[in-house]
Amino acid sequence: MDEVYNDLLQYEVALEEKNAALEDSQQFIESVLASISDILIVCNRHGLIQEVNDSLRRIVGLDEDALRGQPVCELFADDASRRRAREFFAARPATVQDCELLITGRDGSPLPVSLNCTPRLSGTGKLVGMVLTGRPVGELRRAYHALRQAHDDLKRTQQQLVQAEKMASLGRLVAGVAHELNNPISFVLGNVLALRRYTARLQTYLQAVHADEGVRSPGVEDLRRELRIDRIMDDLAPLLDGMTEGAERTRDIVDGLKRFSAIDRSAEEAFNLAEIVERAVRWVTRSGGKRLAVHVELPKDLPVIGSSGQMQQVLMNIVQNACDATVACSAPRLEISATCAAGCVELHFADNGPGISPDDLARIFDPFFTTKPVGQGTGLGLSISYGIVERHGGRLEAANRSQGGAVFSLSLPLAQA
Repeated sequence: MDEVYNDLLQYEVALEEKNAALEDSQQFIESVLASISDILIVCNRHGLIQEVNDSLRRIVGLDEDALRGQPVCELFADDASRRRAREFFAARPATVQDCELLITGRDGSPLPVSLNCTPRLSGTGKLVGMVLTGRPVGELRRAYHALRQAHDDLKRTQQQLVQAEKMASLGRLVAGVAHELNNPISFVLGNVLALRRYTARLQTYLQAVHADEGVRSPGVEDLRRELRIDRIMDDLAPLLDGMTEGAERTRDIVDGLKRFSAIDRSAEEAFNLAEIVERAVRWVTRSGGKRLAVHVELPKDLPVIGSSGQMQQVLMNIVQNACDATVACSAPRLEISATCAAGCVELHFADNGPGISPDDLARIFDPFFTTKPVGQGTGLGLSISYGIVERHGGRLEAANRSQGGAVFSLSLPLAQA
């Protein structure tokens, strides 16, 4: 009896240990099933549900008691999905990958789900049921969309880096060309000024010669009329004025190229904002394929402290965007005006284009955002311009006009006298 009692005690201890291990295993399995974010359905070989996880219960809006013992085909929303689910439990079932079916959601609407089906075997290799796993297709589509968006952003960034390198090389090239052009232009301008002085002296001498009637001869008078000396003398002044104006304009263009391509060593220089606006308009309208009618109404003097090169970049971006926005208009037009108050100047750039959509208006200054076709815009122009204006103590805003078109407002503090 003592031996039997001792054996019973040992069996009881072993049974308790196994029971504790079984409870631990069950808790572990339940915690794993609860933590799985994908859908999990365990069925017997007849297609009746034996086990589900929390993810499926949240999707269909039913508890475990209502789902257990229910045919799995009743979870699907349409006949095609039910018919395809019945094929999972054919006489010789096989593994199914990425099968998109419609499950009835908690609100009764069909929810597309990508399912995988795998046979479940016993320890002896006998088929005892099927295991279905999957996730809503919406999550997969969102993940794919995010991956594709990241890939597009990477490609766009790579193109922008290449473009930035091209612009840096172009800046160095422009600086070199401007330096090379500056010397011959200086020669031309200097020679024209010297020629103007010589012309004045020659004109004075010829007038003195022809004024003395005693030294005149008929042959000289005939030669004067034949060579049209008087007409040539009258044309010399306008010709020299035109040459001087052309040389000075070329010098201004070269100076603008040097300013645009040079690195700003100091952003604390005084400049006239009105002149920068006129220069930006002139550059953009001359380089554009279609003429944009620009009406500028600004005060003659708008003193501002900052970087004239950076501000010219901002103004050229704004004018260029107006030119692109009005390309489909029969009579493209841009109106530039200014208001001064409380030590600040506010420039308004109003075009007659289609305007900016409300969705785009909230993101117009975001980096890499552009409404232009691929290859025609980097989405950095307005973002960089916004940062430049902020560094100058101003603000840059965009809005739509009530009469149609868009208006950009640039506000900057005026330089104190």
